[in-house]
Amino acid sequence: MTTTDFSKGAVWKRILAQAIPYTIAQLVHLLYNIVDRIYLGHMDDGSGLALTGVGLIFPIVSFIAAFAALFGNGGVPLFSIELGAKNHEKAKNIMGNSFALLLLSSVILTALGYVFSKPIIFAFGASENSYVYADEYLKIYLAGTVFSMISTGMNGYINAQGFAKIGMLSVIIGALVNIILDPIFIFTLDMGVSGAALATVISQAVSAIWILAFLFGKKMSVRLTFAIVRISKKVTKEICKLGASNFIMNGTNCFVQVICNTTLQIYGGDMYIGIMTVVGSIREIFSLVVNGLMGGSQPVISYNYGAKEFARVKEAIRFNTVVGLAYTALAWILAFAIPSFWFGLFTDDASLLTEGAKMLKIYFFGFVFMSLQFSGQSTFLALGDSKHAVFFSLLRKAIIVVPLTVLLPMAGFGVSGVFLAEPVSNVIGGVACYVTMRRTVYKKL
Repeated sequence: MTTTDFSKGAVWKRILAQAIPYTIAQLVHLLYNIVDRIYLGHMDDGSGLALTGVGLIFPIVSFIAAFAALFGNGGVPLFSIELGAKNHEKAKNIMGNSFALLLLSSVILTALGYVFSKPIIFAFGASENSYVYADEYLKIYLAGTVFSMISTGMNGYINAQGFAKIGMLSVIIGALVNIILDPIFIFTLDMGVSGAALATVISQAVSAIWILAFLFGKKMSVRLTFAIVRISKKVTKEICKLGASNFIMNGTNCFVQVICNTTLQIYGGDMYIGIMTVVGSIREIFSLVVNGLMGGSQPVISYNYGAKEFARVKEAIRFNTVVGLAYTALAWILAFAIPSFWFGLFTDDASLLTEGAKMLKIYFFGFVFMSLQFSGQSTFLALGDSKHAVFFSLLRKAIIVVPLTVLLPMAGFGVSGVFLAEPVSNVIGGVACYVTMRRTVYKKL
């Protein structure tokens, strides 16, 4: 049984050793949904309604991910801090509690999804035409909720114990299954949207089984066993307190997506919901590296904080900031230089391509400021500062994006106003989050 000692060696090397496989894992994980959208965008009907239908399901996917983040990601930083302090018994209780919460919530969410699917889809901005595709995808996708939550929520416990490559393989294996099955189900078996959903569910199941097999295995310094799978009120409170930030972040993503879809339906119709689906997918691609950097650095920061190596914590934060700014600046340039190329990956519909390239440039304006949000947010999470993490999750999405999404189209910007809300929030929210982090937790270190 071994645990990586993150308090030794060059900080930047420790971060990259975690971040590189973490980023690759995130890239492959993204393929779960990205590949679906690419294939569906090139379906023979050419109407773009399949993309719109899947886009309408995004809020539900975000809502499920919010609970995975609450109970999974909420426990991992606490788990890492206890590992750094050599409190293995406490770390074990946190992991078992987290797993129990994921199982219970997945059952409840699945049941609610099936009961209220129709009114939810229409409330999220569906038309009579796009509802057919959304309903077809959702009915199958919901069956894999438990697999989705386990694979998303528990993989962090593998990374936190220094097995970043295994964590990467956890995602790669499932994604490869999805990539192989997608064209077979969608085109060869002519299952269309249903085939895309079924391929996703099977791939998530494979990934979840792999993760559980490793966590129950003997290589873990802190193993998952049935004896520790129980819910403690005290531990649950601690997990939820720290996980609230990620929960709110994903939950507000759900809320923002609903507001965007309903507003786009009013000012533009199904086509613009399809465009937002593609723009959001491109944003996910460009966010991968900075997400991977911040996610990979969290175990290093948390461990060193628990070990009271505060100089190393500050060094890690500075490294994240510099690399994050450089990368997001490059991503911004690429999005502006060749917008049609990125959009063309997802569709060959001429009307979507032309209008989509315009909206992409608006949406990506000021993308560099996203790195400040990521850096500040990940630092608050890694150090257990739940209050600031929760506040800045709410600030950028709920307090800035939602009102602007509604008000900018009314102020004369029309459908472009929906896409403009994101860059405005990046600037205000990103700067506010990072400056606060530097003047509070960083200064105290």
